[in-house]
Parts: sequence; structure tokens; C-alpha cells
Amino acid sequence: MRMLIKTFHPKWKLLKLPPNFIQLCSTNINSPSIKDKNDEDFKDWKEKLHSTMAIYENFITEYEEKSLLNEVEPYLKRMRYEYAHWDNMIHGYRETEFPKWNEENSKIITKIRKKAFPPDMPQLGLVHVLDLAEDGWIKPHVDSSRFCGEIIATISLLSESIMRLTCVGHEKEYWDDFFIPRRSLYIMKGVARHKYNHEILSKQESIYQGKPINKLRRISIICRSEPE
Repeated sequence: MRMLIKTFHPKWKLLKLPPNFIQLCSTNINSPSIKDKNDEDFKDWKEKLHSTMAIYENFITEYEEKSLLNEVEPYLKRMRYEYAHWDNMIHGYRETEFPKWNEENSKIITKIRKKAFPPDMPQLGLVHVLDLAEDGWIKPHVDSSRFCGEIIATISLLSESIMRLTCVGHEKEYWDDFFIPRRSLYIMKGVARHKYNHEILSKQESIYQGKPINKLRRISIICRSEPE
């Protein structure tokens, strides 16, 4: 394993991401030309995709966003942005994992978990914090089911962005773009989680419904269910 999660607080341990924590599964995406319309596997594909990729705008307030930033920024600032991810999936990032939050932010994390996960679903205790630079992007991938369960829930801080989902093995035919607003929560599960690659487009590519999106530095607060 070539990458270590760096931490700088006395209550923390040095944390290491497991190998293949995120599995690279796709390549460049082109415009759609939907085929196989009679194929049962792809019947109502867009409806199935949107029903398993939920986006909740303004899930947190400006005050809650600032509170989260105040806690994560001191640790992120001590790291440098990386431009050579160990599996070449992320360009321009720094990351860590939080095992514990202050009292105020613990309430926000609990709010995320209650919204995203059924009460009886085991969840990973560590919260993944991913800081993507303004000139950074994330390539198409499916998070490995070996290290991540059925549901992924993410709060987006500081910037809006465009997430593109492309069907694994049918990337050119079946895909759609999702606008991810600042301070929103998205919950990915089912078809969107397992059958589609997801990526965050670069600043230059961030166009939604013909309108350029001002992608800036973006911090993701990510909660995941435990793998089965």
C-alpha cells in the first residue's frame, strides 16, 4: 500500500486506506447514442438510475458548513495536494479519515446517517474527508464492495460540481449528469452504487444543461455502510 492517511491530532492514530478501496472501472465518456432499447436489463434505465441516486439540496446550513470546515481545515492544511493517486483515479486531492468529531459536528454526522441509512444497517465508523482542488477531478470508478457497503452518503462543502454516472460496460450508451449543489447531500445505492461508474468532472468539463458550473475547491464528507 503506497498511500497513508495523514493525521495530526493526538487523539488520532495514523490511518491507512486499504488497497483497492476505490476500484477504477471506466474510461473516457462520449455522447450517448442509446442502443438495445428492447434489452430488459436497460428498460427504464434512467428512471432506475435516478431512483437510486438521491440529491437533497441545502441539507446543511451555512452555519453547519462553516462548523465542519472549522474542524477539518486545520488537518487538511498540513497536507499537500496530490496529483498522482496510487491507482491514478484522483487528480489534485488530499484526504483523511475522522474517527471522532466535536459535539456540534457529531450532530451533523448523525443527521447524515439517520437520513441515509436504515436503523439496522451497520456503518463504517470512520468518516472519509476528501479535499478536491479547484483544478482537480475524479475519474470514473465504482467503489469496491470489499471495503464499502450498499450505501454511500456525501455532503459537499465549498463548491457545486457535476457528477457523471455511466453504466459499467455500456459507458457510451447509458449515462447521465447530476448537478451536486454546495451544502447538498447525495445518497447513492442500488443500481447507481453498483452498476454505474461515478466521477466528478474537471472545472473545464463542468457544464450542466448547457450552463458552465463554477467548480471550485470541494470538500466531501463521506459516510458509508459496512461491506457485507
